[in-house]
Amino acid sequence: MTESPHPPRRPLPVMDTKPAPTRPPAPTPVYRPHLGRVIAVSSGKGGVGKSTVAVNVAVALARSGARVGLMDADIYGPNLPLMLGVNAPPPVVDQKIIPLEAHGVKVISLGFLIDKDQPAIWRGPIVMRIIGQFLGDVAWGTLDYFIVDMPPGTGDAQLSLVQSTSVHAAIIVTTPQQVATGDALRGVKMFQRVSVPVLGIVENMSYFECPHCGKPSSIFGAGGGERLAREVGLPLLAQIPLDPRIVEGGDTGRPLVVAEPGSGAAKALVALAERVATEMMAMTTAPAPA
Repeated sequence: MTESPHPPRRPLPVMDTKPAPTRPPAPTPVYRPHLGRVIAVSSGKGGVGKSTVAVNVAVALARSGARVGLMDADIYGPNLPLMLGVNAPPPVVDQKIIPLEAHGVKVISLGFLIDKDQPAIWRGPIVMRIIGQFLGDVAWGTLDYFIVDMPPGTGDAQLSLVQSTSVHAAIIVTTPQQVATGDALRGVKMFQRVSVPVLGIVENMSYFECPHCGKPSSIFGAGGGERLAREVGLPLLAQIPLDPRIVEGGDTGRPLVVAEPGSGAAKALVALAERVATEMMAMTTAPAPA
């Protein structure tokens, strides 16, 4: 009998079949109706444009007349101050933090509270405490949508969010590249495991449209988002083309849906925001999460 060249894989601790030791129950998420519909925008890996999608969807929803809050849950890499063009210590009134506003969106970020060069060298409990404060100690008012820009991966911030409040839905952002869709698959499974519905997949940087001839070029491959959506049985919500003006807008605090509303990428992002609103409206008849 020929031995396999690969030794058998050992199960990870979370996959171990041995009885787990008794642990205290996880905290019950707090239902916060004033936040409206809580939507987590997440990705399996960094660099796929998750924050770009979160910012532009939030601004597009606000421009349609909705009351929108945007929370930067990327504790280790808070980029929203730069991308929205606001960066100042938020005022505190009656022991409540007043969120800053940009392009009609109320926003809070750790970037408002620490120096730009200060690293956040924190363990999970501190991350959970910060997310809890952003949810409970900020005067958000009454919102229709509460968009949460998550850090990449499936770690402390994701678990802290779903344990701190009722998350109505998640959106997973990827690029067509296989290495990105593989990580995004784990993100989908993570939200499904904690009973958060996933609205669908957003494929960012789908193609680059030549400004001279109009011919699309699939720089990062093609079809990855569609294959992932098919594999997990979810809709492909949007395919957003690569546009250099997205980078420029992110660096200058002018989201693409504001700076270049006629561009193909901006139209795709607005259409994504409209689809998210439609999907969330369809969920309004469902019972609120416990």
